[in-house]
Amino acid sequence: MNAGQLSHDPLMDVPFRPLRLGGTKATVERRPDGSVVYELSEALNSYPLRLTERLVRWATVTPDRPLLARRTADGARWEHLTYRQALDGARALGEALLALGLSPDRPLMILSERGFEHALLALAALHVGVPYVPVTSAYSLLSEDFSKLKYLAAVCTPGLVFADDGALYGRALREVFGEVECLVSGNLPEGRTASLFSDWLATPLTAAVDDAFANVGPDTVGKIMFTSGTTGAPKGVIYSQRMLCSNRQQVAQTFAFLQDTPPILVDWLPWHHTFGGTHNFGMALYGGGTYYLDPGKPTPEQIGPTVDALREIAPVIYLNTPQGLAALLPHLREDETLRRNFFSKLALIYYGGASLPEYIWAAFDELAVKTIGQRVLIMSGLGGTEAGPTPMSAAWDPRREVIAGLPVPGVKVKVVPVGSKMEIRYAGDCVTPGYWKDSERTAASFDEEGYFCSGDAGAFIDPLHLELGLRFDGRLAENFKLSSGTWVNVAELRLAALNAFSPYARDVVIAGHDRDFLTALVFPDLEACRALCGDTIGRALDAEKIVASAGVREHFQRELDMLATRSGGSSSRIERIALESVQPTLDNGELSAKGAISQANVLAQRCAVVAELYEAVPTPRTLVARRRAVPASAASRTP
Repeated sequence: MNAGQLSHDPLMDVPFRPLRLGGTKATVERRPDGSVVYELSEALNSYPLRLTERLVRWATVTPDRPLLARRTADGARWEHLTYRQALDGARALGEALLALGLSPDRPLMILSERGFEHALLALAALHVGVPYVPVTSAYSLLSEDFSKLKYLAAVCTPGLVFADDGALYGRALREVFGEVECLVSGNLPEGRTASLFSDWLATPLTAAVDDAFANVGPDTVGKIMFTSGTTGAPKGVIYSQRMLCSNRQQVAQTFAFLQDTPPILVDWLPWHHTFGGTHNFGMALYGGGTYYLDPGKPTPEQIGPTVDALREIAPVIYLNTPQGLAALLPHLREDETLRRNFFSKLALIYYGGASLPEYIWAAFDELAVKTIGQRVLIMSGLGGTEAGPTPMSAAWDPRREVIAGLPVPGVKVKVVPVGSKMEIRYAGDCVTPGYWKDSERTAASFDEEGYFCSGDAGAFIDPLHLELGLRFDGRLAENFKLSSGTWVNVAELRLAALNAFSPYARDVVIAGHDRDFLTALVFPDLEACRALCGDTIGRALDAEKIVASAGVREHFQRELDMLATRSGGSSSRIERIALESVQPTLDNGELSAKGAISQANVLAQRCAVVAELYEAVPTPRTLVARRRAVPASAASRTP
């Protein structure tokens, strides 16, 4: 019996490590049109007018505490950027930004990944009221024609562009930003001029910096976060100072224990994405904590540096994606030193980016109880780039349920009937005022009452007790119809499949738009699947041989047969699957920047595999569900 099929696990009754959380009492308004409005009874406390007030505070109170830490070039030790150094650097760089005449019409654009220099420039821009635009490095390093980078440059008209390595980013700096002032911290680019970051750090201060800081207010644009643009041109989400400050306070009240002790984070998430760059970095800054730059990635192949970091640094809160948590699991099982350090101070595991399969949840419960005799609370919420990014969260033990929870303090959530679903909409200080220079899409994203229409669907945890909050019910645009006209709930079906195939599947992508039945592309966990190969040379098998082995195919066939017995008709049953030996990656766009799988990109790039799944005569590698009668006891275990 799979972990994902357990109706109850005794570990769920083990108390979790005590921690202080925010309120969970909400008011609920039912409306005649079928919509429901939620608001938390706990009020939002006051918050700063500008985010770098917190930098000034901690630089005064705890000047020598590290704000950031990163591995040295040789990987032998951690080097630190203290709060005092961060404030001094931000003020010097802010002086240089003002001298260059940067403004909302000529913002700062940052091309390179996380780092001390990136952080100092971002803090400098926030401190003096210059908007900054963090951009995924993929637009500069992986693109041949720079189409999306050129679009961003045309929309934002930057007055300064920063890249840590001028040689690495040289082609993009020449072809896209030829006339724009350029700043680098490493090698100079060939074929164009550039200033050195170290020189800018030595900029003499004038009264202009303090004057600019005093003029920064709640409506000042802090930064512009561009969405991925997978369904059209990227949208520039405006982050005002009000958004940045209010949501940091909202998160601090929801995770109230963060007000009791400075948060320690070990984080790999990219800063051009709002999870890492707004939520996680902002959490450390707001609470006077320390953010360790995890040099790893959330895949089995690239998680080694993460494991090394977590052997040394004990996080107070650990934020990751389901992919990242899954990749960490085997190391926690096998390495007692890692496990003891990881759980030694850990108060909360918070996941985002996708739903967490139950087998991962159960495994972390088991490891925590084994290590410290208690569970560590695991929970999530629901949000998005346009909402701060955390307008909803659980603040209680969800007992392995994937829930959106309740609004954070100061946010109103409205759920509105849209077709067969209920759309979740937001209003509050943490919601964006709109999209950068895009009035049309801004107007289309808000309803008549001013609520932002998220495109996420919600369902009531208990229809008889609405005050308990909401479950996530998939994306409105992600769901599709079969040829019969029946809607398919992709998120629910994907999670059911992951739980069924666990722990031998890393991810599942559902196909079937305008088709007669559902199929899926399954990405096996190759390391876990070696144990199913049934021979003594399993460790030597390559990916294709692992996927084609009899033991692996038998496991997935058996679980596919069980999935086919689910109730609900053709929209709830997967009829065929293909096991993919080539894993999705960040580089090919099938994984998002936060490690979540992109359903649309996988289906587009592997359209030949989808076509194969619908051949009239199944191909040899296609696994086809074999329907059969299932005893009541077994049927009760079906996801």
